[in-house]
Amino acid sequence: MIRVLLVDDQQLIRAGLRMLLDAEDGMEVVGETGDGRTAVTLAAQLVPDVIVMDLRMPGVDGITATSRIMSERPSTRVLVLTTFGDDDHLYPALQAGACGFLLKDAPPTELLNGIHQAAAGESPFSQEVLRRLVRRAVDARPEAPARREGLTSRELQVLDLVAEGLTNTEIADRLHIGITTVKTHITALMTKTNSPNRVRLALAAHRS
Repeated sequence: MIRVLLVDDQQLIRAGLRMLLDAEDGMEVVGETGDGRTAVTLAAQLVPDVIVMDLRMPGVDGITATSRIMSERPSTRVLVLTTFGDDDHLYPALQAGACGFLLKDAPPTELLNGIHQAAAGESPFSQEVLRRLVRRAVDARPEAPARREGLTSRELQVLDLVAEGLTNTEIADRLHIGITTVKTHITALMTKTNSPNRVRLALAAHRS
């Protein structure tokens, strides 16, 4: 059971998220709040597996709350869910310790998959956001092309789909393989390309 804490200053948004998550097998909403200060307190009291965090809130905003939560409980998985996908919100949130970044106009399945991924230690990003991260990294850090030697044909397929910003579920559907198999390939790719996370793996794919 994935224990989720909802943090958003709009009560209607929180109610909709709670309905969505309560209907999902394996998820439980253990608490909710509309401000960052209370989110820090609830994170310590409830010990959720994943915190779905809005960014713009009165008082203590989501970035500050994320930073405080991560300083107290570094293993906490904070998944940003926001209307604002610009760099002024994205990079401070990641620097504060957020593990992923989704936009509120995403389909419900993307949020549900994102929570599952966050709980599993992955880093879910909206495709638009991931593409921008990779594009900026490529522009800022010109490097020699990553080597593709030593990768199997299936690993190369998975690598190219990661570069497109596809989630594990989407990769599994595209290649007609299981989620566990996708995760195994991605783990192998991270090892072979010396990529510590999914963003760096996508960057390696673009460099190659």
